[in-house]
Amino acid sequence: MSPSGTQVELRHGDYSAVVTQVGATLRTLHHGDRPLVVGFGADEIRPAHRGAVLAPWPNRIADGRYTFGGQTRQLPLTEPDRHNALHGLVTWVRWEVAAQSSDAVELAHRLVPQPFYPHPLELRVRYRLDDAGLHWTVAATNAGDGPAPYGTAPHPYLVAGDGRVDDWSLELPAAEYLEVTPDRLLPVSRATVDGSAFDFRASRTLDDVFIDHAFTSLSPESDGRARVRLRAADGRGVVCTWDPATCPWVQIHTADRPGDPGHRAGLAVEPMTCPPDAFNSGTDLVKLSPGESHETTWTIAAL
Repeated sequence: MSPSGTQVELRHGDYSAVVTQVGATLRTLHHGDRPLVVGFGADEIRPAHRGAVLAPWPNRIADGRYTFGGQTRQLPLTEPDRHNALHGLVTWVRWEVAAQSSDAVELAHRLVPQPFYPHPLELRVRYRLDDAGLHWTVAATNAGDGPAPYGTAPHPYLVAGDGRVDDWSLELPAAEYLEVTPDRLLPVSRATVDGSAFDFRASRTLDDVFIDHAFTSLSPESDGRARVRLRAADGRGVVCTWDPATCPWVQIHTADRPGDPGHRAGLAVEPMTCPPDAFNSGTDLVKLSPGESHETTWTIAAL
């Protein structure tokens, strides 16, 4: 069996994708023969969180500690070098393939109560291809008898074309970003992008800029959707689209890993329902009441 479990192939028109059982992961996405995300082989263990679903929180929780409902909890430190709890609890679990067709698949996972997160969640992830690209939906229902803190995001690394991140142009409609500590990448304060290296409201080349920051104050387009566009020199590229009302934050990461084959090979674009360390700050944290559901969708498409 593949290290990433069952492989589900999807096709529609010029689009094709492979979704895996472990982590409900988007392993590959192509438009024709052009990759739109950094993928990995069916015989590989998924590199880090490439293409995974992040829940019940995205990004980092400082020291893995948080207080909710008057109770302090200690999460496993899944980013031990920075002493953080990273990217939720379901990136390495096996999801059940609940339904599939030639162009869509739905995966399900019941998150059992645990001492550090005592909230049963019914999680569902749906991938669907159509002429507009890949639609990626994450839904959560609180199956417990008390409120539950919750957040989610995807973790794709987008590919614009030939070359690496340095060669591509980024358009990011964000007026603010979170300054972070250099050692642990934990949020410090919000700052304007004005006059900074992080102002990509007008498309420009990334060059050698390092980014591993959350952005907000997103400007939607006329249809109410936010879009991050990444283009290669030939004008082709990839776009990620979402509703900023449900995901008011987006993490951008240039994948700086010197010496690693994945070094700056793709740009992580992660629309988030909440910022890093939201379990502590409470900023945009979703609080699911018993029986309540939350759903959000992102779309990735070729330019």
